[in-house]
Amino acid sequence: MKITRQKHAKKHLGFFRNNFGVREPYQLLLDGTFCQAALRGRIQLREQLPRYLQAETQLCTTRCVLKELETLGKELYGAKLIAQKCQVRHCPHFKNAVSGSECLLSMVGEGNPHHYFVATQDQNLSVKVKKRPGIPLLFIIQNTIVLDKPSPKTIAFVKAVEAGQLVSRHEKQSIQQLKEEQGLAKKPEQRRRKRKKVSGPNPLSCLKKKKKTPDTRPSSASHKKRQRIRNRNTPKNVLLEKQNAAG
Repeated sequence: MKITRQKHAKKHLGFFRNNFGVREPYQLLLDGTFCQAALRGRIQLREQLPRYLQAETQLCTTRCVLKELETLGKELYGAKLIAQKCQVRHCPHFKNAVSGSECLLSMVGEGNPHHYFVATQDQNLSVKVKKRPGIPLLFIIQNTIVLDKPSPKTIAFVKAVEAGQLVSRHEKQSIQQLKEEQGLAKKPEQRRRKRKKVSGPNPLSCLKKKKKTPDTRPSSASHKKRQRIRNRNTPKNVLLEKQNAAG
């Protein structure tokens, strides 16, 4: 029975890997209901999940799931301890927490770009997950972990891709990678920063300063002083002559 279960899991994983690019290590998003079911069934998730999926796994959860388990009280204390040991993935509800199911739906988004698995016992969440193509679903039944087969929505999406009606996200990434390897992909143009031109010195500042020419014209005070000195140096006979002439 165990070998048959692992064969089915291997087949389903190959389907998701080939059509949606799911790769190792598998990232498993756990909610509180899955942790509680594992606790009741005494399932060692860290040991049994890699063994069942035959691959390396990462157990993940979100802050909203942890917050929800805290508010539910002592009854889910053991489930909270299991969830706290998981890696916490950043969700968009940092300020205002939402329910665990709503948070996990927002994490897978449209197209499940991070290739998350969803592990839950919540039937409403399972139905919503199955309506979105490309999301592997895990649950526990009779104390046994089970990877659900691809949903009808997922199979219809793959058929549409094969018929050429749609292009999956995985194919888009593969095409883009091939273009980049062959140098056909257009790299986003980076805006060149305009370099500031090194401006030279101001031409007006380079002009030689005109030297101030000293004023050679004698001032009025010095002119009068010279006249007085000349008058003192004139001979007496000249003065007498001028007096006689005046008389």
